[in-house]
Parts: sequence; structure tokens; C-alpha cells
Amino acid sequence: MSINSYINKQVLILTVDGRTLLGTLLSTDQLTNLVLLNTIERIIRTHDDPEPSSQIEHGLYLIRGDNVVVCGEIDEAIDKDIDWTKVKGEVVRGTKNA
Repeated sequence: MSINSYINKQVLILTVDGRTLLGTLLSTDQLTNLVLLNTIERIIRTHDDPEPSSQIEHGLYLIRGDNVVVCGEIDEAIDKDIDWTKVKGEVVRGTKNA
């Protein structure tokens, strides 16, 4: 399946440095540069962190293709029913070799 099939759909992007970004995919090119609309970054805290998980709004956002690890479609019905402030988990480590 081509990434072009995700145009105008809600997607989740995992980046090389471990960031989780969600938004509506507006555009992509042959280098997998992505343009997202209404972008949100999810910051999931670990179980031992007393601070709640959070989301940061970024709006219109460009992600360079060499920073994209995974791009997948979001099931919006499931996603909207989750209270992301209560979600805890392990830190997603960066994927870039030092």
C-alpha cells in the first residue's frame, strides 16, 4: 500500500528520535517528506513518572522523510475514546545508530 493512500486521513508518525506525531496527512513526496495538518505530539510518561501523559498541539507541521520510521492510519473511533492523560508506557527509544 502506498503512503499516498493516506492523504486526507488521520495518521500516526513515529520519528527517528522517538517522537509520536498525529495529524491529517496533507501531502507527501518521493523522499517521504510529510505535511500534516492539526498535528499533535503525544508524550507518554512511564509508570514511575507521577506526571500525566500529555499532548502538544503543533498545527501545520512538516516532517522530513529521513526522520520518518513508521506512518500508519489511525482508527479515529478507537483513538477518541482513550484518555491519553492516563496512558502510561515505556519510552520509545530513538532508532538512529550513533
